[in-house]
Amino acid sequence: MNANACDISFREKVRIFSHDYLKSCRYIAVQGTAGGMFTKRLYSQLIATSQVLEDFLDFHGAKHSEEWFLYRELTAAIRHISLGAYSQKHILNRLIFYDVGDTKHFRRAGEKTQEFLNQALIKLTPDILAEAKRLEIPCPQEVYQPEDFPGITTNEMLAYDIDDQLADIQKKQTVKIASEFLDIAAHLEHMCFYEPYDYEGMMAIVPSKVNEVEVRQFEMLVHNLQSSFDTYVMHGGRRVSDVKLRALRSHFSVVFHLFQLMGRLLHFYERHLLEVGYKDTYRRVRDRLAGLIDPAGLLDRTVNYGLYYACHFLNSGRETAREILNENIERGQIQVGIPMKLGFHSRPSLLVAKIVQHYGGEVILRVGEDKFDASSVLDIQWAGGKIQKEEVSEVVFEGDLRALKDIEILASVNYGEDTMGKGVPLPQALKYLR
Repeated sequence: MNANACDISFREKVRIFSHDYLKSCRYIAVQGTAGGMFTKRLYSQLIATSQVLEDFLDFHGAKHSEEWFLYRELTAAIRHISLGAYSQKHILNRLIFYDVGDTKHFRRAGEKTQEFLNQALIKLTPDILAEAKRLEIPCPQEVYQPEDFPGITTNEMLAYDIDDQLADIQKKQTVKIASEFLDIAAHLEHMCFYEPYDYEGMMAIVPSKVNEVEVRQFEMLVHNLQSSFDTYVMHGGRRVSDVKLRALRSHFSVVFHLFQLMGRLLHFYERHLLEVGYKDTYRRVRDRLAGLIDPAGLLDRTVNYGLYYACHFLNSGRETAREILNENIERGQIQVGIPMKLGFHSRPSLLVAKIVQHYGGEVILRVGEDKFDASSVLDIQWAGGKIQKEEVSEVVFEGDLRALKDIEILASVNYGEDTMGKGVPLPQALKYLR
């Protein structure tokens, strides 16, 4: 039976694998700009049918075929634009459940992004149908109807009758998740901006600074965060009763879906619209795609919407993450000596601050009755002035026990320097400071 299946010709199989795909494209072409046409169910249909067709074409070498390359590229365009549109639709559907503050401007920008992606799909379908006709791939005569693609939302909600009890929350996991959220936010800072980029500005950072690989790494980190939260802290996450936990999950959930959107659009831009091809066929197809999907518009939605709001929500969620962290950390106190000879000058102050920032929890440096923020290099140096003036030989750190353990290790090697102020190798436990 397998042998017979393999005996089916390429032409017959391309008809089979194109059938539902072309039927979906024809539905879009027939419906035109009908309101409410694009639902998650329609995006799912486009994603599934285009993926199996693209895989089939790639297996048979369409990437290197003058005859089939355009059909293959149009199929990839449908897949990646639909994947991005699905993520954006998810954000808009769930926005009423996200506890992330005022979302008026975000909703407006999201609707603009959704419209751009929908229009891209509308523009692609006539070319796809025309290319199928040129290749003599029969287009199904039957047409989908709007009722075949209902939206997922209704006016009804199921009873919320499984309660998550705060007493059962694993504090260790809560602390870990809040710390990781703060760490991700800190690592994304190099991409953040406050004014929209113009086209030249976007071209300068994509793909050199903002690219698919970088964004997908952040997407995976945030996805792991959400998975850990839903597995170990609150099942389901969306309706958690604790206000702060609900707000934190809302922030990293919306960021995760923004990264999904960005990843798909950047993949399409870098792989299919960026001018890197040297063969005439590749250039001609790239120009054809660029005529259907405006590269400047695609970058605008990727950077000035996706990246901007990913940074915005990571930053706005920091305060909540810190509050959750400090409410759940295991606290302690240590008494350690000061750096020999030179005291808390720049190097030891920086290393202590980096330890505290690494864990994210509150740590106080106490000198007598005075308290200093141990996450601030400037505060530690202010404390150093008091230590020198009063000839203090030992100080107390109190707060996040995780950070205190590492400060104790740092103190045991004279805060990473010799008595002349030169750096010395740090213990393996502090490798993240290197």
